[in-house]
Amino acid sequence: MTETSKPRTGSVQSIERAFGLLETMADAGGMMGLSQLATASGLPLPTIHRLVRTLVDLGYVRQEPSRQYVLGPKLIRLGESSSHMLSVFARPHLARLVDELGESANMAMLDGDQIVYLAQVPSRHSMRMFTEVGRRVLPHCTAVGKAILAQYPEGAVRELLARTGMPQHTENTISTPDAFASQLHQAAQSGYATDEGEQELGVRCVAVAVPDAPTPLAISVSGPAPRMTEALVDRAVPLLTQAAEALSNDLR
Repeated sequence: MTETSKPRTGSVQSIERAFGLLETMADAGGMMGLSQLATASGLPLPTIHRLVRTLVDLGYVRQEPSRQYVLGPKLIRLGESSSHMLSVFARPHLARLVDELGESANMAMLDGDQIVYLAQVPSRHSMRMFTEVGRRVLPHCTAVGKAILAQYPEGAVRELLARTGMPQHTENTISTPDAFASQLHQAAQSGYATDEGEQELGVRCVAVAVPDAPTPLAISVSGPAPRMTEALVDRAVPLLTQAAEALSNDLR
């Protein structure tokens, strides 16, 4: 977004710029000064000031006593509605996975340093994997977390692990950054990640990232380890990949 860039046909330039500023602030951790916004956006300070003041008046940005600007609480309502719509888009794809594979299918996103589950279609088996929508877990012990973080630079992943730690939930939980980095490298090479009883003993999960998603997303299939055989995982990976690509198209 720069002063000299041309707006897309039929677009409203001021709206494009305002949303561009919100995205820039989000990418920077949610707080920036006017000069930082001007540098990042390429827009002149008077334009930045006018746009930011409008966003402040609407409640989408707030000015701190330090004169820095932060993303405002009014964005939370938009985020909650957006998360709900993500689950609506995902459910048909998750349902097809359950029909094909017989095990529970999930969608989760990386929110800050945590994984949050946004949608699930449960298996029809009486004994099944059940993850409550809205549940938050650390990414190092989940297949969805690995699938998402496999797309990140190793340095950023190690910084995340330093903030969260790597608590050991089971005897299988990966508990060192080096071992986790090796798992992520393997996931990046193969296109999928697994959880081998690392969050909960007796549960196995396989996941793939949703490509080009507006927020870091992954979908997974999980179930009791005796049913989640190598043959089932081999069947699941291409189906998960197809579902992730189809979901990505729906979200564009």
